[in-house]
Amino acid sequence: MLQEKTVFLSFNSQEDLDSKACQFIMERAELAIREKGSFLIVLSGGTTPVNVYKLLAKEQINFEKWHIYFGDERCFPLNHLERNSNIAGSIWLSKVNIPKTNIFIIPAELGNIDGSLSYEKILDKNKPFDLVMLGLGEDGHIASLFPNQKWDNSKQVISVSNSPKAPSHRISLTPSRLSNTEEVLFLISGKNKSYAFNQWKEGNDLPASLISAKNKISIMSYDLI
Repeated sequence: MLQEKTVFLSFNSQEDLDSKACQFIMERAELAIREKGSFLIVLSGGTTPVNVYKLLAKEQINFEKWHIYFGDERCFPLNHLERNSNIAGSIWLSKVNIPKTNIFIIPAELGNIDGSLSYEKILDKNKPFDLVMLGLGEDGHIASLFPNQKWDNSKQVISVSNSPKAPSHRISLTPSRLSNTEEVLFLISGKNKSYAFNQWKEGNDLPASLISAKNKISIMSYDLI
């Protein structure tokens, strides 16, 4: 079931969605930095946010007070091109003035168990994120949280050893930690996501149904219908 504080925005093109998402993120960053001196954002993996990252890389703004976290990671070697941290790094983070000490990658090269324990120590459960970005898989998964699987939601980070999508070993933030945020931004594109999205709206048991936010959830979509 969609949370009560949910805003749904549908766009006529992928370009419009990407542009609005970029603007949305920058506005949230400006607000957080003005109010508390920093902006803590969790990045999504997958292909949907790639163009948003490319747009952010072109923005002539000061990124020094941005703090970057990741919602999940695939257990590949450190320099593997398909790691979420390397995708975001190559097209955005390496091109702007974000201090490397402000980029908190998930050490998935350690393996799913040791890597999850390490990231658990990095995260401060008493410090909410300002914005969490999420996608929605065709099967209804978010981050590396898949339908019909169980996890310890009392933790901030979990190891995944049976992902139905390769690689099977992954690391993911839990629904409780993803929800410990001021706002959530879902980016959902393509008719292949329609079934999962409708299941979510109808209140079926999907990981997305466990996500909430202190302020609101924004869902930006294109070509869902």
